[in-house]
Amino acid sequence: MTVSPNSSVSPVHIIGGGLAGSEAAWQIAQAGVPVILHEMRGVPGVKTDAHQTDGLAELVCSNSFRSDDWEHNAVGLLHAEMRALDSIIMACGDVNQVPAGGALAVDRDAFSAAVTAKLAAHPLITIVREEIAGLPPQEWDNVIVATGPLTSPALAEAILKATGEESLSFFDAIAPIVHADSIDFDIAWCQSRYDKEGPGGDAAAYVNCPMDKPQYEAFIDALLNGPKAEFKDWEHVPYFDGCLPIEVMAERGRETLRHGPMKPVGLTNPRDPLVKAYAIVQLRQDNALGTLFNMVGFQTKLKHGIQAETFRMIPGLQNAQFARLGGLHRNTYLNSPQLLDKQLRLKAMPRLRFAGQVTGVEGYVESAAMGLLTGRLAAAQALGRDLAAPPPETAMGALVEHITGGHLEGSKFQPMNINYGLLPPLEAPKVDEEGKKIPLKERGRAKKRLMSIRAMESLKAWRDDHTGALA
Repeated sequence: MTVSPNSSVSPVHIIGGGLAGSEAAWQIAQAGVPVILHEMRGVPGVKTDAHQTDGLAELVCSNSFRSDDWEHNAVGLLHAEMRALDSIIMACGDVNQVPAGGALAVDRDAFSAAVTAKLAAHPLITIVREEIAGLPPQEWDNVIVATGPLTSPALAEAILKATGEESLSFFDAIAPIVHADSIDFDIAWCQSRYDKEGPGGDAAAYVNCPMDKPQYEAFIDALLNGPKAEFKDWEHVPYFDGCLPIEVMAERGRETLRHGPMKPVGLTNPRDPLVKAYAIVQLRQDNALGTLFNMVGFQTKLKHGIQAETFRMIPGLQNAQFARLGGLHRNTYLNSPQLLDKQLRLKAMPRLRFAGQVTGVEGYVESAAMGLLTGRLAAAQALGRDLAAPPPETAMGALVEHITGGHLEGSKFQPMNINYGLLPPLEAPKVDEEGKKIPLKERGRAKKRLMSIRAMESLKAWRDDHTGALA
């Protein structure tokens, strides 16, 4: 893509400066099309329930972009596709990564600052700090709405009136953050699951806090009996299974957490290698200095007054000092299969495109990927050229298929992380070159690798075929 400005092209307006809006702005500007990015954070008296700063692309939940393994993990594949398409989110994430085993995690403040600086410095991007109350002005003929899970009430109501649909809501839950120097390393130890190295080369990126069975049972009782945050009427909605509060998981069965975020597999206590922990709580580095660690999978709706007491029951965290306690924030998303076309435009009002979590994708990377795609689609439209979404064999194309009609007919549309189940199936070989039967587990890994290779080949062919649309 080129950054040569096209003076005859009207600007694309983007509402929302989160991950999706920031990525969309970058892609459009890199195509030579001017962008006006509207962000309400930074306006006096205007804030959201979850953000702490006015920085662009602020991470409000975890600091992890999840697995960076492009060959065997679908989100890692999405990382690779985005890198191949000049993603600002991936570029800034790579520069500001912190140790996280096989995952790509970032220093959240440095990451946001880097994205903000790059966008602010781009000659074709204008950042305007203002709230767009209601629908954008009629003269804005090419708009991307990337307002995410915290869309302002006025804009959300206007969109609902335009579509005639009811919004669907769920909660993203925020995990607590612990000061590293308050962790007891006479009990806890550092190790990544199965000693797997991450993109930064660290195979001991997680802090592990072991529990025996009585400790685990007492902890489950505390989660189940602890006072929970009260919900308002509009908050009584289903949770998304990929981001359940830890006490909700406990309510689903006393053993649920042992097979979820507290699973002990792949970890060995160096002080007593022969004794296996009944459950293990993991913490992941949250900032570049290594002074803060977040509790992996410990998003919660417990009231603040009981959280510290409950989490200090965890061996190794008995003296924990919390930089931030857990909480919840609302997420609103569209019934996208009914409302959006394959260009991610609102069928009832095609001048509006939608990007990010509001479309019904779940996760930082998925949201940014949809911002990347809508940015390219909007830029092509501004230049009077045709650009189709990537093929469904790619991770990015598979997400588009999901949010524009890939769910089961007659079922309720739900948010989705990227996963191999969204891509067209592909059979892996059942025997090796010598004719020996390949074990089922190895066939599964081989299948994922083949699907990832196919995806990258399809993505690069799509990119090269459409280079002229954005030149």
